[in-house]
Amino acid sequence: MESKPKFSIKIKVMFLVLLLFTLGGVALAAWVTDEYDRARNETIQEIKESGGTIDREEEIEFNVNEPEDDSLNQLNILLVGVDDDDGTARTDTIMIGRYAPDEEEVKLVSIMRDTYVDIPGRGYNKINAAFAFGGLDLLRETIEKNFDLEIQHYAQVNFDSFRRVVDTVAPDGIEIDIENRMYYAEQATDFEIDFQPGTHIMDGSDALKYVRFRNDSDNDFGRVQRQQELLSILQSEILSLSGVTRIPSVLGSVEPYIQTNISNSEMISYGRDFFLNAPDEIETLTIPVENGFSHEYYSHAGAVLELDMEKNAEALQKFLKGESSQVSVREESVGGDANERNLN
Repeated sequence: MESKPKFSIKIKVMFLVLLLFTLGGVALAAWVTDEYDRARNETIQEIKESGGTIDREEEIEFNVNEPEDDSLNQLNILLVGVDDDDGTARTDTIMIGRYAPDEEEVKLVSIMRDTYVDIPGRGYNKINAAFAFGGLDLLRETIEKNFDLEIQHYAQVNFDSFRRVVDTVAPDGIEIDIENRMYYAEQATDFEIDFQPGTHIMDGSDALKYVRFRNDSDNDFGRVQRQQELLSILQSEILSLSGVTRIPSVLGSVEPYIQTNISNSEMISYGRDFFLNAPDEIETLTIPVENGFSHEYYSHAGAVLELDMEKNAEALQKFLKGESSQVSVREESVGGDANERNLN
């Protein structure tokens, strides 16, 4: 799918906004509120009917000092995808996002879940163990300790929200080209992923399977690459003219699934800047970087990615500061025993 030219997108967005305001600011505000409330209520009703709970009603510990600079020139946010299908919350998606409105720049760092790090008070283990041991706050401490990176904000997202975003932003589906067959099955739960080579039009459920698949030679590296690919596609979809009109529905649909400490005023400010000054692309980095790790095995942690910490920390800092170019995901296969090769 080709990305839309930035200049064309901005013209369309600005034209739409001016047109709506011309028709009446009050009517625009009412429309936005109605669409947001309608989508939010539909999501809440669906969650209740399935016996689930509203994630944002649960309190999250995230102890950070208030940032000295509140000018909104830069946002660092810890993005965590949470799966609690069996009642135990765990994460296999850990990302750090940085948005700098003044530079019209969005950067995304994916940290492999098997990255071997020093977890404060717990010793060395996989980085996703930090979340299991102490939730988002311990995960934040772990990232700060190992990579010397302060993070002030978080967004914890249930995987169901990803499905709803895809279906809302792209109701006709998104086009994905698959080179090799992707197959995985769990007999106990009747869960199956089976994509044949070729072009697929995926709805939200299929897209979620696509980004969570890790049962091939690329393992987690392939999954991270697919996650970054889907985020770029969704960015292009939502910045299209039709996508912009669905923004209130998108926000309302996913709000019950998201827990964050970003204030409403910050969201409004960042959202306005993003849609009127959209970046050309999402720049991405994967940790560990190429030639910056080795495959190791420890009895308490299993198969891990042991980092050259100095090299990875330096690469992360340079990337976020704009001192290095975009770094793609490695394509070399990842080792690990058979028990490691599953979706969780």
